[in-house]
Amino acid sequence: MSYTQAVQETVRALRTIRGRWAELLLAIEEPPADHWPPRQLAHTMRDGDDEQLVVEDRAPLVLREHPAPLNLGALDAGRGVERLVFDLADALAAAVQRTEQGDPRAWLCADPSAPDSRRAAGSRAHGLHWACVWIEGRVQDEDTAPERELDGTLAAPPFEVLPLHLLHEARRTARIAEARVLRALGLDQRETPLPEPCPWCEGELTLHSAPDGPPAVTCSGGRACSAPVPLDSREQARVWAWDDLPELIAALGVDIAAAA
Repeated sequence: MSYTQAVQETVRALRTIRGRWAELLLAIEEPPADHWPPRQLAHTMRDGDDEQLVVEDRAPLVLREHPAPLNLGALDAGRGVERLVFDLADALAAAVQRTEQGDPRAWLCADPSAPDSRRAAGSRAHGLHWACVWIEGRVQDEDTAPERELDGTLAAPPFEVLPLHLLHEARRTARIAEARVLRALGLDQRETPLPEPCPWCEGELTLHSAPDGPPAVTCSGGRACSAPVPLDSREQARVWAWDDLPELIAALGVDIAAAA
């Protein structure tokens, strides 16, 4: 694998984690369920205020109160992802950080011997979003050039260039964490048969999900199905793409608002 590809894959995984984090926090508050209707579509029906609060509340899960989490699997996944990302940031900081602790760019490492609640001190207290952004900066070798002081002299760079072995470790860790988030949300690569038949032809419906695109549903009826959606590229199945899913859900009699 090339250096550039390793950087790109790491950055993509970190951005996926950040982009899906609010959904994972929402999932902790909901009972485990089949991923139908698609989670993304159901969440668009939630009140905007609820979504905004979740996105802004970035305190680490270890510091949150969870008196009755409805989805322990999502909670465990979230805590595991936080631990992976925070520990990675600690390791990178120990290896390449040269700036002083007063620099806002500095990552303040946690005490590995402290209990979980106190280990969330330092930069971990800023939450997973900041950790992912900070790691991305190290992976992309930001702030690794000497900086000019006010008197014109050159000072040592805040960070050293990330060694190749640490880049690969960052890639490995970020991809593991990304996979845990996507799996907890049912957004990993999977095909799930739906319990209801196609309303137009009684064919078998299958929900297709993938980490790099919106979900879709196919009907096995193919050309014999009269549903008002196009056939797939092989002309063997009708396909409800993202924009068509609300019509299918309505035809199946599913209450999206209730599912949200």
